[in-house]
Amino acid sequence: MFIGYFLRAIAHQTAWIGQWGEPIAGPVFLQLWQLYLMELAVGANRLPLWVKPMVFVVCLAPFAWLAYQAFAGGLGPDPAEAILASTGVWALRLLALTLFVTVLRQWLGKPWPIRLRRMLGLYTFFYASLHFLTFANFYLGWTPAILAEELLERPYITVGFLAWLLMLPLAVTSTQGWQRRLGRSWRKLHKLVYPAAVLGCIHLFWQVRSDVTEALVYCLVFALLLGWRARVWLPAKKV
Repeated sequence: MFIGYFLRAIAHQTAWIGQWGEPIAGPVFLQLWQLYLMELAVGANRLPLWVKPMVFVVCLAPFAWLAYQAFAGGLGPDPAEAILASTGVWALRLLALTLFVTVLRQWLGKPWPIRLRRMLGLYTFFYASLHFLTFANFYLGWTPAILAEELLERPYITVGFLAWLLMLPLAVTSTQGWQRRLGRSWRKLHKLVYPAAVLGCIHLFWQVRSDVTEALVYCLVFALLLGWRARVWLPAKKV
């Protein structure tokens, strides 16, 4: 790569027009250095090619480990409860990471973190769906009447189901095609992620029976993320 910069600088020893339309004149090594710095400035705004595959594999790893444990008989005396707990926790963790992407972009002042948001959001819905399907299969037996009864009698199941319903249209409309079809309404629709996060925290907190420490940690993390978003969004609404 550096040799490429050197050859390009030699080819334009007298003057080189950069991508901003500014001529660079002077000795070849000065041109080489200026060209290199410009390339670095542009590259800082790009997402490295290896990042997305790495994030994909990392997000898939909990499911792969869970599947391995299921086939190896390592889920303990109550496999259904183990699967339910694991998928629920990972759905919350990835939802927190999805919200953190916006914070990271604002901290860095770079656009590239946003390119990871869709993948993280879809993995959030993937684990939330596994969580719901596990409950439907092992606890409800795919019986709508039992689901209706559980929704009426157990509030934590009600809010969890509502959180999943709010994420459903976000997953369906996550493509660029839907973004073009919906136009400005797309951003409004995807703000449903915020009430979904609140409902997810309530779902976790209400089902805790004894030690609430872990639930409080998750609630605190989401409170910070939503508070950061509100701090940025509310002043913009006043202008």
